[in-house]
Amino acid sequence: MTETRFVGQSVPKVDGKAKVTGTLPYPQDYSMEGMLFAKVVWPKYPHAKVLKIDTSKAEAVPGVVKVLTYRDVPVNEFGIYDMDQEVFVAEGSKVRWIGDPVALVVAETEEIAEKARDLVDVEYEPLPVVENAEEALKPGAPLVYENRANNILKEVNVHLGDIEDAFSSADVIVEMEVRTPAIEHAYLQPEAGLGYIDEEGRVVVVAAAQWAHDDVRQLAHLLNLPEEKVREIVPGIGGAFGGREDMSIQHLVAVAAYVLRKPVKLVWTREESFRGHGKRHPFVMKYKWAAKNDGTLLGAKIKMLADAGAHTSTSIVVLSNAVSFSVGPYRVPAIELNAKAVFTNNAPTMAMRGFGATQPPVAYEQMMDELASRLGLDPVEIRLKNLVKPGDRGAVGQFLPRSVEAGEEVLTKAATAAGWRQVEGRWTAPELPEPSAPGRKRGIGLALTYKNIAYSFGFDDKATAIVDLYLNGKEIEKAVVRIGTSDVGQGSNTVLTQIAADALGVDISRVEMAPLDTSNVRSAGSSSASRQTYMSGNAVFGACRQALRMLARGEVDPNDPNHIESEYTFYLRKVHATFPFDPNTGLCEPHALYGFSCQVAEVEVDTDTGEVEVVKIVSAQDMGKAVNPKLVWGQVAGAVHMGVGYALMEEFRQRDGYVYTRNFSEYLIPTVLDMPYEFESINVEVPEETGPFGAKGMGEMPTLPTAPAILNAIHDAVGIRLPQIPATAERVWQALNEGGRS
Repeated sequence: MTETRFVGQSVPKVDGKAKVTGTLPYPQDYSMEGMLFAKVVWPKYPHAKVLKIDTSKAEAVPGVVKVLTYRDVPVNEFGIYDMDQEVFVAEGSKVRWIGDPVALVVAETEEIAEKARDLVDVEYEPLPVVENAEEALKPGAPLVYENRANNILKEVNVHLGDIEDAFSSADVIVEMEVRTPAIEHAYLQPEAGLGYIDEEGRVVVVAAAQWAHDDVRQLAHLLNLPEEKVREIVPGIGGAFGGREDMSIQHLVAVAAYVLRKPVKLVWTREESFRGHGKRHPFVMKYKWAAKNDGTLLGAKIKMLADAGAHTSTSIVVLSNAVSFSVGPYRVPAIELNAKAVFTNNAPTMAMRGFGATQPPVAYEQMMDELASRLGLDPVEIRLKNLVKPGDRGAVGQFLPRSVEAGEEVLTKAATAAGWRQVEGRWTAPELPEPSAPGRKRGIGLALTYKNIAYSFGFDDKATAIVDLYLNGKEIEKAVVRIGTSDVGQGSNTVLTQIAADALGVDISRVEMAPLDTSNVRSAGSSSASRQTYMSGNAVFGACRQALRMLARGEVDPNDPNHIESEYTFYLRKVHATFPFDPNTGLCEPHALYGFSCQVAEVEVDTDTGEVEVVKIVSAQDMGKAVNPKLVWGQVAGAVHMGVGYALMEEFRQRDGYVYTRNFSEYLIPTVLDMPYEFESINVEVPEETGPFGAKGMGEMPTLPTAPAILNAIHDAVGIRLPQIPATAERVWQALNEGGRS
């Protein structure tokens, strides 16, 4: 591998100083002279026909400039996957969830706008509510979309191998039903944005976004403008985790600026943020597995049901991802699977860290431990026996690429660090310390997971970078990287700076990242799917190497002999093509690259109260090459934090379509007191031959195993399996006191 000076080093974040000193601007920090302020008029009901919208009282309030409704939108539709959302619900149309905006009050001050929005008179015809995914499938259930025969958004069926033979020849069969909840992204920065018209007549939006160029695509459509007449600027982003893939406020400020030709600012409260953006999908998963006495997996029968909420968002691909990871990183020769995503009147569900690969491990990793328990095998041993290797077939029949070769090392390094040992060729779990107090029991649990890197199922994934070299003769004085990569806090700008410095052979101090402004940078795709290090890294690497070749040949800018501009696009399909599901068998080639994570959790369970305390987490993960080890550590620590919340306390609660967790006093996330006392992160570096300097990305992987590892540790401590997360103290106590021990 090429020797590097900066790749592999924990250089400080390029925006770190600006963040800690408070000088990095976020969208809510932007102001303009003559700026107006906006407030959303939210619907009264989660499912209702809008009969009439009367804005006259609100517009009569002094200081109100205009109340925008569907009449003001050139094309009243948008959406990241299907354009099935209205900017504002029209008269004669329907509110489908409690977060569908009906109107936007624009006034001279925020206080006036807030006062006037309560005066917008909307006449509704309330409709029956589809409360959850199971209700959505019942005969005669109300239709969320009347133009559909039923509430099913997407259905996938997979038939692999001889399922009947697998079960008839099995020595042991285990089954389980598991439910996972809707989850709030809980990023620090609530939604905020500014819309205005620039000096070239373009509609400009300043907002936090994960894929600015796709926002521009949707904004141009709803404004009925060419894309070059729309521009998005992305300043600091206070977290995202998938929650900023879909537009939340961009379209609202864009329409306001377009109509009024003045700057308009919109800032949501935390309560509006909870109400107004999508969540992680709740899943109901029914698993039935067949195995031999030696632990070899033979077959799996699986049913998955996902609540898509009120709009399509990314539910189709989230469900597809869940299907592709339904049996985890294990060889299962026969699979019969049915998966559905269905519309309800709940919050739309969307991308969230793990993107459909987060829910299945809560089921399949408990299934693996249950099989091990039934057969008297060690949890590490049964996983090693069934672990996929390059060339094996995955859950949807795909032949797995070289990037899965790191799985065994990830598993064994995590297990060894947690105290597992091989005794006479067999793996043996560690002896645990005595519990810290009477009435408490201690347990240890392990989970192994894997996930895709980059986009899948035939999507044409690509990233384009421009590198500008500013010269002093033949010497590079400065290099500016222009690429549409959203740094949502994960440090992608730092990583790309390191890659550029080594690709150009210059000191890192000579490399700058251009601000993300769609008028000046090219699209790099979304900051999701753990893809930016690999995709944008390859684009930046390619542009830099091409710039060096241009420099060697003397191909400078004809108008400036001290400037070279190099543009390069990296196409994933040139490395590994992916394909969608076969409509008959459900088989496909879903993903190009994979990454693993294995975690071991030690917990203590208070048998009197049901409280679970996480004592220790060991996490091992592969990422090809750790471009910045300290940033990797931060990603793993943050992932474990989210995993602890998923396992023990987080649950976005909705009832009859209404939100019951409206802010952080009602929606609990882990604090420092809930985190493990001991935390160890282990980087497994198996270079990816197609990645920049061997890197491939890992941002989501460590989120996946935390919850199932904790659940397996609870079982090890007190012998109960919980069919539903989060494993709150109340649920654990009930299981302990209702004979739930297995």
